[in-house]
Amino acid sequence: MFSKHLISAAFSIAAFVAGEAQADTAVLIVSHNGEQIAMTMEELKAMPATSFTTSTQWTEGGPVAFTGVSLADFTAAFGVTEGTISATAINDYTVKIPVSDAVEGGPIIAYAMNGNEMSRRDKGPLWVIYPFDDKPDYKAETYYSRAIWQLDRVTFE
Repeated sequence: MFSKHLISAAFSIAAFVAGEAQADTAVLIVSHNGEQIAMTMEELKAMPATSFTTSTQWTEGGPVAFTGVSLADFTAAFGVTEGTISATAINDYTVKIPVSDAVEGGPIIAYAMNGNEMSRRDKGPLWVIYPFDDKPDYKAETYYSRAIWQLDRVTFE
């Protein structure tokens, strides 16, 4: 079942496809089925929010609270159920994330850390982060390597 928020986000995504988004306000470019969709922070925040607290090897001072869009909700909004997500950062660093990682209680595309939007200096504005403390299996190089920060492009393959 789709939630009212998820359906609303899907309609918002359709508006982006129709060219209603301004490229200068986009924080994430999504490539899907040969189309590029520019998403603003407001559009990401209109999707259902997921939060968790976890320790990371890249942050100091103990566990950090992250809030964002679950990868499961994000892929569902685009109708993606299989394949690979090619996630690219501002500096063109790219990682491949299997769509099978997009599960309930799994990674999120975080837009807030400890309640605050993340600047580029703080690994933002978007960071794919896994709940490392919640699932011991996530404490492995495979998942650490998929935790890409300064995310600005996603391609569904």
